[in-house]
Amino acid sequence: MNTWRNASLAVTAAALLTLTTACGQEQGTASPKGQSVGNAAPAQQPAEGGYGSEAGGYGSGTDVAAPKAAGQLGVQESKKLGKVLTDSEGFTLYRFDKDTARPPKSNCDGDCEKAWPVVPAGDVTAAAGTDEELLGEVVRTDGSKQLTVDGWPMYRYAKDTAPGQTNGQGVGGTWFASAPDGKKAAANADSPAVAEPADAAGLSVRKDPELGDIVVDKRGMTVYRFTQDSAWPMKTACTGDCLKKWPVVAPVSKNSVEGVTKKGFVTFDRPDGIKQQTIDCWPIYTFAGDEKPGDVNGQGVGGTWFAVSPDSKLVGAKK
Repeated sequence: MNTWRNASLAVTAAALLTLTTACGQEQGTASPKGQSVGNAAPAQQPAEGGYGSEAGGYGSGTDVAAPKAAGQLGVQESKKLGKVLTDSEGFTLYRFDKDTARPPKSNCDGDCEKAWPVVPAGDVTAAAGTDEELLGEVVRTDGSKQLTVDGWPMYRYAKDTAPGQTNGQGVGGTWFASAPDGKKAAANADSPAVAEPADAAGLSVRKDPELGDIVVDKRGMTVYRFTQDSAWPMKTACTGDCLKKWPVVAPVSKNSVEGVTKKGFVTFDRPDGIKQQTIDCWPIYTFAGDEKPGDVNGQGVGGTWFAVSPDSKLVGAKK
């Protein structure tokens, strides 16, 4: 098994839109066609017990057993998340946004490790059809070795009580099921249509200490607009590599919006075939450089990217 150093590193819109209804309507779909680097799926309600909840197992309320080897890794097809990486028993493997992949480093210790048992590096075989070169290891602060996939440390979740469960998905806006290549599984899902959590609005408003009221998605991540886009005709100037840094906001149910204008609240069918949510007909995005809810690292980038006010205006942009 190679270390992370040997791991593989994992148009503009030309057509004018044709609308069946005016963009300014409160509902509908606009064309032409754009990408949902899907929003992470919502966290499910944790079940009682935990992974290996027999006496002495994870989540059992007794002493935590020694980390269990992953064995032959597998790939499970999830309707919500696409391809999800599992251990030999079918339990979902997770990654943590506060860790780093280059260089690999785990930032989950102590009580965190009780909720998110680490996956040890020994006795691991790549899942069929996946790249064995992506498997590696990182030495933890206690000297033990943890499995990494493309540099990302791997964990299980204590409240997954049966194979196939993904109760850890989206917890705290920082924990996500791992795809076979180490990326977040939700980002690889074929469809952006996922169930929305009952306790989190698809779009809502957060008061930032410097920017004031800004729009956030259901994970609490800041929503942005691109000044080179246009609302009428509805066009996007963020394509290709741009979308790796600025994932689109996937379509949001109108009933899952709190405090945000529903004017021009339509789905944009981008030229690259992906559906994107708009506010007042403006395409909206998140920023890959925002690591956790409350981050606004995308604000003002290039003088063209800005957070969005509840009435769809650019926050902090020069007039």
